Amino acid sequence: MAFADQLIIAPILLPLAASGVLLLLSERRLRAKRAISIVTTLLLIIVSVLLLRSLIAVGLDGATATRTYLVGNWPAPFGIVLVIDWLSALMLVLTNIIGFTSLVYSTARWDAAAPRFHALFLLQLVGLNGAFLTGDLFNLFVFFEVLLAASYGLMLHGSGAARVKAGLHYVAINVAASLLFLIGVSLIYGVSGTLNMADLANRIPGIAGSDMALFQAGMGVLGVAFLLKAGMWPLGFWLPTTYAAAAPPSAALFAMLSKVGVYAVLRVYLLLFGTETSPLSSFGAEWLLYGGMASIAFGTIGVLACRSLSRLIGFSVLISSGTLLAALGSGEGAVLGAVLFYLVSSTLVISAFYLLAELVERHEIGPDPSALVEAVFDDEDPVILDVPEDEIGVLIPGTIAILGGGFMLCALLLAGLPPLSGFIAKFALIDGLLGLNDQIAPSTWTLIVLIIVSGLATLIATSRAGIDLIWAPSEKPQPVLRLAEAAPVGLLLGICLALMVFAGPVMRYMERTAYSLEDREGYIRSVTEATRTASQGGAGQ
Repeated sequence: MAFADQLIIAPILLPLAASGVLLLLSERRLRAKRAISIVTTLLLIIVSVLLLRSLIAVGLDGATATRTYLVGNWPAPFGIVLVIDWLSALMLVLTNIIGFTSLVYSTARWDAAAPRFHALFLLQLVGLNGAFLTGDLFNLFVFFEVLLAASYGLMLHGSGAARVKAGLHYVAINVAASLLFLIGVSLIYGVSGTLNMADLANRIPGIAGSDMALFQAGMGVLGVAFLLKAGMWPLGFWLPTTYAAAAPPSAALFAMLSKVGVYAVLRVYLLLFGTETSPLSSFGAEWLLYGGMASIAFGTIGVLACRSLSRLIGFSVLISSGTLLAALGSGEGAVLGAVLFYLVSSTLVISAFYLLAELVERHEIGPDPSALVEAVFDDEDPVILDVPEDEIGVLIPGTIAILGGGFMLCALLLAGLPPLSGFIAKFALIDGLLGLNDQIAPSTWTLIVLIIVSGLATLIATSRAGIDLIWAPSEKPQPVLRLAEAAPVGLLLGICLALMVFAGPVMRYMERTAYSLEDREGYIRSVTEATRTASQGGAGQ
């Protein structure tokens, strides 16, 4: 087995082992916990990039780059199989970058607000990375439960009445989603006799009669669980309030949770129903299209109506998820590359905005309003930017200038104004939608209008929030801005700027990823060949 193949399991084992070590350490050893967590997330980024590079090296000539890892060397469909391809490698890199920046931000004060923060944070990464790597529906359920269990603790981290209330709602809703998930996979297994996705794709043509109706019912129930997590209307009503109540580092990482639902739809929908010859071709496409458009409309109304910046970002998550789902339902082939570009850009900026929102609102209501953490960091020197006293005109404090600049960049990225990556993603998306057919359907025009209107509404709402929170004259003291708070936001926004500068190579990667998703036979062949090797006594490719 090649070294790159061995690395496939590392994004799961690394944070799992590190979280176990953290549980053995006393809560008083906060610096040691921080060091272990940060080193682990850095290693996860390195491993993810190495996996991505190995796929690019193999797939540049158009060959199938899908790799598999049979856990315990048990052949599929009986054993656990991990599969990495262009999409899962992309999601790993995105997840672990956001995990690293959120973790660094938490070291300013949030990780000391309650015990076990670092262990829960790494367990959340275990669930996210595992969900992107698994090739089996039941193990997708297992990793969903791992990330949800960790998110319950992160949601309640720091206590407070609003956080507890939102957390209880969040737990109840996701327990119901888990029950639906389990019912769906049970129905599918009862009909097909397998939950391995590659094996399931091969068996679907052989399902007929009443069994097909039962299989469709199972897929429908499973789809409800995915879409609830993705935040599609009306299933996403809980998301803005819940994410707004969470601690900023948790909320920034939660931005990936909704993308897990979108990823699951992408993976299962394209693999099982993505060909015209499939008996379930285009199964559920209209639900994705119209549900996604309803989510965009709901999110647009939400960003215009709410006055809280954190809730505004939550409604932006709904707009992002709705755009992705509607575009997928409208015709995945022509727009899939743009969908993936938009997924990466919107997730990065939403995570950065959640981190920035706490800094902006801290300026509005005064330094350390929540008294969340007492003098834990008194021995650390805050970063306070000096401004020359001989400036002519109105003096803008350095911290406010940084917050204002970051806020403006987040607003422009979310709204999709040129020449930033948000504009490139939306432009490519609209161009792909216009090129779907010779005669454009009314639903396609409606989706295009909603994408444009939602961007305009986001610009209006964020401009209003910026005036209220940053640019209005204020007698309040200049807030303290630590390097551990500013650097993660700067890194995420810097990556968004890099997406703009290197839009050509990035879009080519996204289009290659879209091609690999449509290559169902390559995915299935990779899993079956690994199974054949294991059956013959190989090392488990």
